[in-house]
Amino acid sequence: MLDELEKIFKALSDKNRIRILKMLQRKPLCVCEIREVLKLAVSTVSKHLSILREAGLINDWKEGKWINYRLNPQPSQMASNALLFVQLQIEDDETIKKDRKITCCVDRNILCCK
Repeated sequence: MLDELEKIFKALSDKNRIRILKMLQRKPLCVCEIREVLKLAVSTVSKHLSILREAGLINDWKEGKWINYRLNPQPSQMASNALLFVQLQIEDDETIKKDRKITCCVDRNILCCK
């Protein structure tokens, strides 16, 4: 139980991981789309996604050539509480508002073919 809590707190201790969770509230995304919003290297985004997945906050599935990421639809009770907290917080933050606008417009069919 303590180990799970530690993983969740670690996952929530980085603003880019919180930004990813807020983006995934809108829709499932691939690494290219997340990278486009965050303006980080693919390897950095992948590391953030790995930490979020290990904490049970997100999951992924393969669809054709893409691996999609989404909020975990069946999280543990602790992960569920953490996701609810993030969902209800920072809606008015300027960075989150900007990310939300970009997230709605990112298109993997264009980004992943660059």
